[in-house]
Amino acid sequence: MRAAVAVAQSATDPLSCLEVRDEPVPEVPAGWRRVRVRAAALTPHDLWTLRGVGHPADRLPMILGCEGVAETDDGRRVLVHGVIGDPDAGGGDETLDPGRAILSERHPGTFAEYVAVPERNLVPVPEAIPDEVAACLPITWGTAYRMLFTRAGVRPGDRVLVQGGSGGVSAAAIWLATRAGAHVYATARTPEKRAYAESFGARPVEPGARLPERVDVVVDSVGEATWGHSLRCLRPGGTLVTCGATTGGAPDPELHRVFFQQLRVIGSTACTLGELGALLRFVERAGPLPDTVVDRVLPLADIRAGFAALASGRHLGKVVVTP
Repeated sequence: MRAAVAVAQSATDPLSCLEVRDEPVPEVPAGWRRVRVRAAALTPHDLWTLRGVGHPADRLPMILGCEGVAETDDGRRVLVHGVIGDPDAGGGDETLDPGRAILSERHPGTFAEYVAVPERNLVPVPEAIPDEVAACLPITWGTAYRMLFTRAGVRPGDRVLVQGGSGGVSAAAIWLATRAGAHVYATARTPEKRAYAESFGARPVEPGARLPERVDVVVDSVGEATWGHSLRCLRPGGTLVTCGATTGGAPDPELHRVFFQQLRVIGSTACTLGELGALLRFVERAGPLPDTVVDRVLPLADIRAGFAALASGRHLGKVVVTP
């Protein structure tokens, strides 16, 4: 089968480490199932792997891709839940299993004609959601859902700031929070990106700008570049929930502000199988999702162009490939 494979790692030239080539069809352990991939979405996680961040070199070569939509042998469309973990080992939450892994970390990922995952990780897709949008839900939208509702406890009427509002998780957070009755501000670097965030329901603001009011919750996947602004925008007792650090992971923690204002700083990553099901029910009630969730759809053979767009930061929406 054809697959996109990380064969090396480079901090300065990550795309040189990517090959589209023939790979063996994945083996199917007991309790797992092999499915045919219909579409898969690129994530920053894939780019970090190529850059050598958080992925040991001794696990290479590795088929990339941690989310997607697939088809079973009997023709059912299913989401591929990308968190491979044991809920019992995490107190009922597979994201807390110390031995968990996301697809493409220890197990071949979704940038291939076929992928194998545990049977429980296959979730039926509502017919109204097209493949290219469904491919973005398991990790990207699942992460946003968990951040907002499980970790930060966003409720109707809450005020929310989303940093970097044109990113995949950030745009998802804007759409989900506004449909849940929250009032959402979003930062973005360019007029085009601010307009994109506004189209999802946010009131757009420039990075670092003072907001008209302090917020209850900040959703931050940017890290060092936005950390201080995120803390300053919170009301006393507010919550900062973070799932990533695309601009660096060691900001000044500003502990004096955290304890004096009694702020909560909460980490979050991916979502559980139960949260993915809840996300799908939310989308069915509040949808349809905007077509602009997806920036472009490329054949697997052109995935390098998709990674170039992801690395440049100039895209608006998710990049999706179809094997």
